[in-house]
Amino acid sequence: MASLEPVRSLAERVLGQVRKVVYGLDEQLKILLASLLAEGHVLLEGVPGVAKTTLAKAFASSMSLSFKRIQFTPDLLPSDVIGTMVYDQKSGEFRLKKGPIFANIVLADEINRASPRTQSALLEAMQERQVTIEGNTLRLPEPFMVVATQNPIEFEGTFPLPEAQLDRFLVKIVVPRPSREVLKQVLRNYGVIREWPIEPVATAEDVLEARRAVWSVRVSDSVLDYIVEIVEATHRHPHVRLGGSPRAAIAMQQLSRALAAMEGRDYVIPDDVKLAARYVLPHRIILKPEAEVEGVTPEAVVEEVLKSVPTPVP
Repeated sequence: MASLEPVRSLAERVLGQVRKVVYGLDEQLKILLASLLAEGHVLLEGVPGVAKTTLAKAFASSMSLSFKRIQFTPDLLPSDVIGTMVYDQKSGEFRLKKGPIFANIVLADEINRASPRTQSALLEAMQERQVTIEGNTLRLPEPFMVVATQNPIEFEGTFPLPEAQLDRFLVKIVVPRPSREVLKQVLRNYGVIREWPIEPVATAEDVLEARRAVWSVRVSDSVLDYIVEIVEATHRHPHVRLGGSPRAAIAMQQLSRALAAMEGRDYVIPDDVKLAARYVLPHRIILKPEAEVEGVTPEAVVEEVLKSVPTPVP
C-alpha cells in the first residue's frame, strides 16, 4: 500500500499557509481541505465579515489553483456562470466564451440570492464535473470544487437552496463569529493580512495525487456498520422528518478517509466518522415542523444520534 505521508505533508503545508490570514478556524480549515481531497463541494454559512471569501481565496492560493469568484444576485443568468456562444464580427462566426465556472476553486458568493434557474446551472458542474453550452459538453478543470456561501440571518430577497441541491454539497461548514482573543489577533496582524503572505506550497498535481491516495485508506466492516447505523438513526429520531440519504453515508465514508489520510493513517477510526458526521449530516436532515418551533436544530439532532449509537471497538 502506498505511503500516506505525502498527504499528511500536503495538509500540514497548506493549512500552515492558510493560517497566516485566517485565525481561529483550525477545525473548519481541516474539513475544507478534507472535502477537496474527498472530491466534494462545500457550503460555507456565516454572517458577513467572518472571512469566508478570504478563506476560499487563501485556500486556492496555497495550492497554485485557479480561483474565480461569482457574486450571485437575483438578475444573474445561467450563462453568466457557465458561459455562452458570442458572435465574432471579425470572423463572422460564433465562438465560445467560457464563464467563471472554469476554475479549480469557484466561490459562489451568496448563492441563495440567485434564482432557482441560475442555482440549477451549478448542478451539472458539481455532479458531473462538466457543463453543456449550446449542446457542447465541456469538461471542467481538475481538481474542481465549488465553495458556496450563504448568510444565515438575511432572508429578504433570497431563494433558499432546495434539498436536492443541498445534498450535492459534501459538507456544510458554519463559520462562527471570532472570539475576543481571535478578533484582537486579526486587528494586530491586519497589516500582514493585507499584504497577502500566502505562498504556493503545492500544485494541482499534488492535490490529484493526494486524492488518489485517499482511495487506498481502508474502512473496516465495523466502521462501515457504524456509518450505516448513524445514518439509519437519523431516520428514527423523533424530531426528524427526513434523515440522511445514501449520498450522506457515502460522503461520511469519503470524508472520513480523507481525514485519516491527512493524519497519515491508512485506516479509518470511529473518531474520523464522528467528526465527518458533524459536517456531513446537519444540512441533509429535515426536521418536523413542531421540532423547529421548539428550537431544535439539526446539529443538536446529530449530537444526540452520535451519543446514542455505540462506538465500535477498534
